[in-house]
Amino acid sequence: MENTIVVMGVGDDGRAGLPDAYLQRIAQCGVLVGGERQLEMFHDSPAEKVMIRSGLGELVEQLRNESRSTLVLASGDPLFYGIGGYLAAKLPGRIEVLPFVSSVQLAFARIGEGWHDAFTVSLHGRPIRGLAQRIDGKPKVALLTDEINHPAAVAAYLLEYGMTEYEAFVAEHLGGEKERTGWYGLTDLAALSSGDFAPLNVVVLRAKSPGVMPPAWPLGIDDAEFAQRKPDNGLITKREVRVLSIAALGLKRDSIVWDIGTCTGSVAIEAARLCPEGAVDAVEKNEGDLANARENKRKFRTDITLVHAKAPEGLESFPDPDAVFIGGSGGELRDLLALCCSRLRQGGTIVLNAVTIENLAAAAQAFADEGFRADITLAQLSRSKPILDMTRFESLNPVYIIAARRKPADHECTLTDRKETSR
Repeated sequence: MENTIVVMGVGDDGRAGLPDAYLQRIAQCGVLVGGERQLEMFHDSPAEKVMIRSGLGELVEQLRNESRSTLVLASGDPLFYGIGGYLAAKLPGRIEVLPFVSSVQLAFARIGEGWHDAFTVSLHGRPIRGLAQRIDGKPKVALLTDEINHPAAVAAYLLEYGMTEYEAFVAEHLGGEKERTGWYGLTDLAALSSGDFAPLNVVVLRAKSPGVMPPAWPLGIDDAEFAQRKPDNGLITKREVRVLSIAALGLKRDSIVWDIGTCTGSVAIEAARLCPEGAVDAVEKNEGDLANARENKRKFRTDITLVHAKAPEGLESFPDPDAVFIGGSGGELRDLLALCCSRLRQGGTIVLNAVTIENLAAAAQAFADEGFRADITLAQLSRSKPILDMTRFESLNPVYIIAARRKPADHECTLTDRKETSR
């Protein structure tokens, strides 16, 4: 019978903070696993010590084949962004978790404030990219940091996106002899460096006036809100067409999105707000439009990647997408579509907006050549305009919205397809 592997949470104070029942389990184990810091806390244990260095896959195999009683030491609550969840998924039915108080719990205990309504993000070993749209509008945020995404770096990032509504509480070495906590303004915090903080810390962001938060932008942001090229405003995917195009993309919270010919960045920005757990990469050939896009991404707090290039150049550095929006091709339509089709992930969608029948025909043929099925919507829209004390309608340019998806192989044909074929 396979033995149970105990995963135990430990605080910064080590042995002193553990109940007797936990200490007894450590004393009885034959193999003690943990990081260097955790193992040092129990250096006098007679158990065989196994240090976690890197490559958790190797550790899983070792644990799977271990017949002796085994205990894995982890920081705080092992199931809260910790090793416990990973091991439970890899070794189902074999993990027993003995949790300790998490660092976030301790941080809010020091503040003396409830944390049930806090939004928690781990930046430990993860990129900070995308944090802006993930926390925008949330009055209470807890961040788990590391040596790269340290408190000063977090503050500088927030200031870049104008998130001055926050003040920051930094808690270091919680529960240990070196514990230090304090409140900071973002400007003061950004002026510090990584060396001013212990590597073990938690940052709590709290809105200074929770009832007065920045605008909550809806889907379909008004065109006038975007910085645009002057004097010829209008080089923007209009709100109505933008909403239809984004709907056709079929975005999810973790979608990877390309916006090609981003111009003002309107589609990229709306997509980023819908995909806070994903990423949006955009390319634009016109430097003036790119400057507007940079201004817009700061205004709408969307951490998107903007590249100055004429597609398909610049796309090689982007990760493979779940969705691609093409608002402009610069005359390289056929080659561009071939590249996008080859890079698109399984089940993904490419949406292209065309205003001429020539580009419509070229796109439809290109998608057919690549084995994609194109669904085309002709959007003919008008907006009301006042005339004296009456109202008239002014039409927008008609736009073909082309949504293309890879045709399923014969053996993947759905029941609906079969019914259609049999009619």
